Amino acid sequence: MTDTTLRPIPSISIVVPAYNEIDNVANVCSRVSEVLTSAGIADWELIFSVDPSTDGTEEAIRELADEEPRIKLIRFSRKVGQPAATIAGMAASTKDACVVIDCDLQDPPELITDLVMGYREGYDVVYAQRRTREGETAIKRAVASLGYTVIGKISEVDIPKNTGDFRLMSRRVVNEVVALGESHGFLKGLVPYVGFPTIGVQYDRAAREAGDSKYNRFWGSLLIGLNGVIGFSRYPLQVISIAGFVFAMLAILLAVTYVILKIAGVDFPTGNPTIVIIVSFFSGVQLLSIGVMGEYVGRIYDEVKRRPKWIVESQTGLSREAVERLDALRWR
Repeated sequence: MTDTTLRPIPSISIVVPAYNEIDNVANVCSRVSEVLTSAGIADWELIFSVDPSTDGTEEAIRELADEEPRIKLIRFSRKVGQPAATIAGMAASTKDACVVIDCDLQDPPELITDLVMGYREGYDVVYAQRRTREGETAIKRAVASLGYTVIGKISEVDIPKNTGDFRLMSRRVVNEVVALGESHGFLKGLVPYVGFPTIGVQYDRAAREAGDSKYNRFWGSLLIGLNGVIGFSRYPLQVISIAGFVFAMLAILLAVTYVILKIAGVDFPTGNPTIVIIVSFFSGVQLLSIGVMGEYVGRIYDEVKRRPKWIVESQTGLSREAVERLDALRWR
């Protein structure tokens, strides 16, 4: 941004989706509180958006909330998953800006200071971009790199590489994102979709603070990536159309070739293996094509049902405005 006038220090909502994270919630609260205090931000709230846990996560958060009223809790009636939990936390946020951060502390709360500075410089979205990824296997890093490359190539919006949900969003961005009302909340795509001035801040991602990931296991990450591909690109459907045309032309060419060879007197053996190979190949292509179209039809099915994206079982510390907003936006 060219304007050198800084915005005032904003009030901050910190949204933390969590599931079975009892080993980390106290550290999250402590480090976030220290960072915000050192940054001179007194008006803040820390919203834990929690899928029903079996390790006492909710009880630990409530105990912390008894000591610090700025700590708040949303507990869902069933497991809704990290994307929906994140959007719900954003819907319940009430401050000038909202920061989404994971509960595992791989994304350092200390970076919030840099995110806030980007906001003060005039940016509505300040995303954290991973420079290194400590504690991840070479296979996971390779799969992640491939996934970001594919999504970046085919997506209809600009999704920055090596980014997660860790980012700061201004109030107007938060309002636009939650108002989209999509059943599959791929935040990395939804935020670029609504636009507004954006900048990135690089950081080195640390190893997980404690425990194992309950949300982003391999298949969970794969499904989130698939949501990004299906939700923000028609490219797979275009590939099917092009492939169908190419294979149809090849089939016609093969048929003409067989006719010419037959006229020329070439004797084909009974049970020609080529037929088996061709039939098997095209059957595989058809099944793959049906599968891709099925993914898009499934997304349409989820959207037209208009079932609530979340049902809140209980909440701690939310204002009436936040509760009403959370209830209203679950249907959109």
